[in-house]
Amino acid sequence: MSAQQGSETVTFGDNSAERPLGRSIMRGMANRCPACGGGRLFRAFLKPVDSCAACGAEMHHHRSDDLPPYISIVIIGHIAVGGFMMTDMVFSVPMWVHFAIWVPITILAALLTLQPIKGGVIGLQWALRMHGFDEKQPKVQIDGSSH
Repeated sequence: MSAQQGSETVTFGDNSAERPLGRSIMRGMANRCPACGGGRLFRAFLKPVDSCAACGAEMHHHRSDDLPPYISIVIIGHIAVGGFMMTDMVFSVPMWVHFAIWVPITILAALLTLQPIKGGVIGLQWALRMHGFDEKQPKVQIDGSSH
C-alpha cells in the first residue's frame, strides 16, 4: 500500500461558510459582531445583543458564563501577584501601602478586561459553531427538548 493510495481528505462538518478563528476572536474582543465585524456585540457592560444590527446574525446562542471570569482571574492574578512580589522585593513598604496600590489596580484591571474576554469567548464559540451558532437544525432529544 503506497501513500498515494491511502491519502484522502477528511472534513468534519459543513464548510459552506468559512469562519476564521483568529479573526472571530479579535472581532469579539473589539466589541464587534464576529460574523461581519460591523455591528456591536454588547448592548450593556456584559449583556450581548440578541442579534447583530448590521448582518442579522443571531448571538443569543452563546454560553459564555463561566469561562471569561476564569480567564480574567488567571491573567489578572498573575499580573497582580507578580507585581506585588516585585514591588515588595524592591521597596520596603508597609503592607497597607501594598493594599492601597494593588487592590485598586487589580479591581480596575479586572473590570477593563472582562468585556473583551467575554467578547473573545463569544467569537470563539461562533467560529467553532458551538452552542447553536451552527445553521443546521438543532437536534431534538427523545423528550422533545432541543438541549
